[in-house]
Amino acid sequence: MRFLFLLTLLFTFSPAGFAQQFKVYGYVKDAGNGETLPGVSVFVDELKQGAATDINGYYTFSVPEGTYHLHVSLISYKDTIIVIKVSKDIKIDVSVVSNAINAKTVNVVGLKANNNVESAKMGTITLEAKDLKTIPVFFGEQDILKVIQLLPGVQSAGDANTGFYVRGGGPDENLVLIDGATVYNAGHLLGFFSIFNSDALSSVSLIKGDMPSNYGGRISSVLDITAKEGDLEQIHASGGIGLIASHLTVQGPIKKDTAGFIVSARRTYVDLFMQKPIIPASSAFSGTSYFFYDLNAKLHYRFSPHDQISGTGYYGQDNFKFSDAQVGFSTKVPWGNAIASINWNHIFNDKLLSTASLSYSSYTFSFSGAESGFNFSLFSGIHDYHFKENIDWIPSKKNHFKFGAEYTFHVFIPSAVSAQEPNVNFSTSDVVHLYSNEIGVYATDEWSVSELFKIEAGLRYSIFEQIGPFTRYNENSQGQVTDTVTYKSLQPVVTYGGLEPRFSARYTLDENSSIKAGFSRNYQYIHLASISAISLPTDIWVPCTSLVPPSVGDQYALGYYRNFRENIYESSVEVYYKHMTNLLEYKDGVTPESGISADPDENFTLGTGQAYGAEFFLKKKVGKFNGWIGYTLSWTTENFPDLNNGQTFYAKYDRRSDISVVANYKLSDRWTFSGVFVYASGNALTMPDAWFIIEGQLVEEYGERNGYRLAPYNRLDLSATYTTDAKKRAMRHQAKWEAANPGATYVENRPTWQKNWHTSWSFSVYNVYNEYNPYFIYLSVTGNVYNNTLNIQAKQVSLFPVLPSISWNFDF
Repeated sequence: MRFLFLLTLLFTFSPAGFAQQFKVYGYVKDAGNGETLPGVSVFVDELKQGAATDINGYYTFSVPEGTYHLHVSLISYKDTIIVIKVSKDIKIDVSVVSNAINAKTVNVVGLKANNNVESAKMGTITLEAKDLKTIPVFFGEQDILKVIQLLPGVQSAGDANTGFYVRGGGPDENLVLIDGATVYNAGHLLGFFSIFNSDALSSVSLIKGDMPSNYGGRISSVLDITAKEGDLEQIHASGGIGLIASHLTVQGPIKKDTAGFIVSARRTYVDLFMQKPIIPASSAFSGTSYFFYDLNAKLHYRFSPHDQISGTGYYGQDNFKFSDAQVGFSTKVPWGNAIASINWNHIFNDKLLSTASLSYSSYTFSFSGAESGFNFSLFSGIHDYHFKENIDWIPSKKNHFKFGAEYTFHVFIPSAVSAQEPNVNFSTSDVVHLYSNEIGVYATDEWSVSELFKIEAGLRYSIFEQIGPFTRYNENSQGQVTDTVTYKSLQPVVTYGGLEPRFSARYTLDENSSIKAGFSRNYQYIHLASISAISLPTDIWVPCTSLVPPSVGDQYALGYYRNFRENIYESSVEVYYKHMTNLLEYKDGVTPESGISADPDENFTLGTGQAYGAEFFLKKKVGKFNGWIGYTLSWTTENFPDLNNGQTFYAKYDRRSDISVVANYKLSDRWTFSGVFVYASGNALTMPDAWFIIEGQLVEEYGERNGYRLAPYNRLDLSATYTTDAKKRAMRHQAKWEAANPGATYVENRPTWQKNWHTSWSFSVYNVYNEYNPYFIYLSVTGNVYNNTLNIQAKQVSLFPVLPSISWNFDF
């Protein structure tokens, strides 16, 4: 850091630094709703110099005295050009107008157009929620996580599943944030839908590799989601009705141009159909149902030109009930997330600004069952209390420093199992609560060394400490407790920590191409223990303990980036290698509900992993016809001394090839057509390769871990969206009125909501050619070995055939 500071002084007080410079700064917002916009290019045409707005829509840069054309550019918005005279520091807030994307009206220019070439960042992709409206949907539900899976380097967890793996990492190695708060389970309906209602989202950024030092706690990726602030100009509502769920969003000003709100709700109604049409009251399964719901809310208040505060809340719950009256069995399985965050942005001056955030995150899962007087229950969860302070300091046009600190207090309930029958109560273990502190301090400098060379160098130091109250049960080889060690409240149990360097660099070859290289080291102090190839509610979060050290990931990446035809097309090739240590798996024969050990961390074993591959990406960003093609070639292997006889094996999410093709075509103002094609090599799985008869029982012997492959996965989805035209509807209304009132002057007197009323119909077909893609394999055993009729067959289970869907959406 001393070296970077001296370099900053050198550039600040060089002869060029003494030339009189004035700051140009301000906010960029959407003219339609007043929301600030991140990632907008703001620059002066004459100098080709400027900056991109940050996550709060704020920009700042310096220019000499003079008269300039200030150019504001963002894809899907009309370019705005303002003549400015600079003779002192000047604040300019700009409102930009949304623009339908078509080849005749959009001219992509400036920093934003070739940001993939100019930026030093690698493996970073940002999507706006409104740009996802035309992607084919599953059961009529738009889903940001399913779009993320279509990007190179990102693999889906299964058919229609929202779980995702990034560059060989597991689902727990992805840091998922919404307005700074951590999301621990991002799926509804066992992962078939994400918890994110797209109507409430503003933008989504995925960082696959060299994450900046202000992010920490995961070793694979960051998915940073920003919620909408709410319309600051007028009351606005939108919603939709689909085959299995409906959603409604209301937003508007509390005080115009100063404070706004947004509330968004969604609920399925599968349970309403299951009650009578599907499961009659006379059925033994009466009472069986499933539904999920979620609620998003955000308040945003600008209480001064230099201060704004926002509060975000989310609550979502899944509820599954099953009943079989014939055998007297019933079960209830609720699980869900609760999230709240407060963010305060303060501008000290045009060079210094801060963001302070306070958040709470909770995820809980419970299972209860009853049969013939016997009751069984299982519960697990995690609760986080988090604070973060981030400072942005821009001392010169060549340097952008970012530094800060964050603290998280974790409360884990790994697994609590209890049971009850008449006159008897027992549990496999006491309810265990694990407590820990996690601290991170960081600093990053984005330094433009020259017009050709740019680097982003950062350093993070993290500390993790497990604290009491905690009791360690020491067991012998037979699993019997021999003695205990007790830690008092707040007493340190074990402490881990380490330096996490982050570095990326870009060298410009010409105005259309560049090469980049990067390295990052990440520590991960919490783990998701899973027995499945997909993320399920039964998976449990556990912290580092004296038996479970932190996972460490070192990633190296190299990339070539090139744009074509005035930045209409962008392409990239990235290669990467990642080495991972202290990965976590269950020991053989152990499951979450087994309760084998008094201490949950006794059930795990540790290993190493490596992932490497190449990612190819070609995207047409604008025009009536747009979309992208992504291809990933990758390998992921693991080695656990206690698994697979110590031999290296392919990870359960190893997949050799992944291809995604996304295409959108805007036929007219009313009709838009889209298609998605995906192909993926089969997932790895473990299968028996021998059977023995022992004491009259058929016993299977499993072969090499993940030594078999499912059949390749492929699917085509198509959709068509029909949108009504509000202007033409208004013209028809006026013509009808004038025909009925000849000679009279037409006066528009309809309510505002009626004038702005827009509707659309979305028609989608999932899995168009009805491919029976494998979900899992099970063994069917029939006959008897003694009469030579034994028959063992591996049978494939497929979930979704061709599925048409229709949804109606409105906006006013």
